[in-house]
Amino acid sequence: MPKKLFIVRHAKSDWSREGMSDFDRPLNERGMRNAPFMADKLAEAGLNVDFILTSPANRALTTAGFFKRRLGLRDTQWDTERKIYEADVNRLLSIINQLNDQYAVVMLFGHNPGLSTLVHELTGEWVVMPTCGIAEVDVPFDTWSMVSAGTCNLLSFDFPKRYV
Repeated sequence: MPKKLFIVRHAKSDWSREGMSDFDRPLNERGMRNAPFMADKLAEAGLNVDFILTSPANRALTTAGFFKRRLGLRDTQWDTERKIYEADVNRLLSIINQLNDQYAVVMLFGHNPGLSTLVHELTGEWVVMPTCGIAEVDVPFDTWSMVSAGTCNLLSFDFPKRYV
């Protein structure tokens, strides 16, 4: 069965606290609105997700949490992966290649510039992933280990500012 990958950049983060580590930065007010809004868009479209894998950085974890709740996933259907934080495209591809083949639809939550580069690497399409941007990628394989450069297709691209 072919796979589908949703690549999601974390929602807008709060830069107002001096001295806070990048890893611990929370979402700002706009991010706290946009993440549930975009999650609701997917839930209303009837999206069924098998698994969420997210960076454990606060802003990505919080964003992924909104999607987990809105899409009705159980605690066993999501996990964190420290290697996503500050990952380059090769590391992200390696993470995707190691996904469990029982999952047909996976959401990957992380950060730029890695995610924008990942979409380009997989699909050949250049998209700049804005905060809470979602790239829907068709994976024409039965196994995640087959995913590599230029093997996938960009099906859709959505982001909060489209609705403002």
